[in-house]
Amino acid sequence: MTILDGKKVSNDIKNEIAEEVKKMKAKGEKVPHLAAIIVGNDGASLTYVASKVKACERVGFESTMVRMSNTTSEIELLDKIHELNTNPEIDGFIIQLPLPKQIDTQKVLMAVDPDKDVDGFHPMNFGKMALDMSTFIPATPFGILELLDRYNVETKGKHTVVIGRSHIVGRPMSILMGRKGFPGNSTVTVTHSHTKNITQITSQADIIISALGVPNFLKAEMVKDDAVIIDVGITRVADDTSPKGYIITGDVDFKNVSKKASFITPVPGGVGPMTIAMLLKNTLLARELRH
Repeated sequence: MTILDGKKVSNDIKNEIAEEVKKMKAKGEKVPHLAAIIVGNDGASLTYVASKVKACERVGFESTMVRMSNTTSEIELLDKIHELNTNPEIDGFIIQLPLPKQIDTQKVLMAVDPDKDVDGFHPMNFGKMALDMSTFIPATPFGILELLDRYNVETKGKHTVVIGRSHIVGRPMSILMGRKGFPGNSTVTVTHSHTKNITQITSQADIIISALGVPNFLKAEMVKDDAVIIDVGITRVADDTSPKGYIITGDVDFKNVSKKASFITPVPGGVGPMTIAMLLKNTLLARELRH
C-alpha cells in the first residue's frame, strides 16, 4: 500500500513554481499576482485565504486580499469584481465561497473574467474542460490528477467510481477521468445520494474518488483488494481527546480501507494541500496567457 502524499507533492510543485518565478525576476519580468475576495468573517474561509496568501509569499508571487463586510451588497461585490477584471496588474483571482445569503453566487462567478478565473468555476472554463480544450481546471480535481500522475497510478481501462456530483469536485472529476490521455481513459460511474446499492458499485471499482463530506462513509467491505482510494472529504468531528476539541476526518475509514488499498490519500495531508498548489499553478498559467 502506497500513501499518496499530497503534502510532499504540493511542496515539490511549490518549489518548481518558485524556480520559475526566480527566472522571471532575473529577466526583470512581472511576477504572477493572485487576488482573493472574501466577504464576511467565516473562520474557515479566513484561514483558507490566509494560507493562500502565505503560499504566494513562499513561491514569490504577489498577492492581494480584498476583505468585504458581511453586509456587502451584490452590486458592491460585482463592482469589485469588475475592478479586478480590468486591473492589468492582477493575473488571476478567486472569490472565496460560501457568500452571504443576499448575494447570488452563480451571478458572481459568471462575472469573473474567464481569463482570470484561476478557480476554474466559470462556465466557459468548465465547458472547455469538458471539451478537452486547454483551460483552467478547478484546483481540487487538478490536484487529484497531479497526484495520480506523479505516482504513476494507472487509469487507462480502469473502472473509476466517483462518489458525489458537486460542481467543484465530483462532476469535473467524472469528466476528467473519462477524457483521452493520462490520467484518464477510465470508465466512469458517478454515484450520489439517490444511488441504490452503492456497495455493489464501489466494490467493483478500481479507483474510488469520494467527495461526499460524510465522515468514514467508505468502509472496507465496500472496497475490493488493491483499489486506488482518493479521499476528498474533510469534516471536523468533535473529539474531547484532541487539544482543539475536534479532529479532521475524511470520507474513508482509513484504518481499515488502507489495509486493502494499493494507493490511498490520507486526511489530512492528501488532497487538501494539493488544492492550494494547483491554484498557484493556475495563476502561473494565467500570467503566461496574459503576457
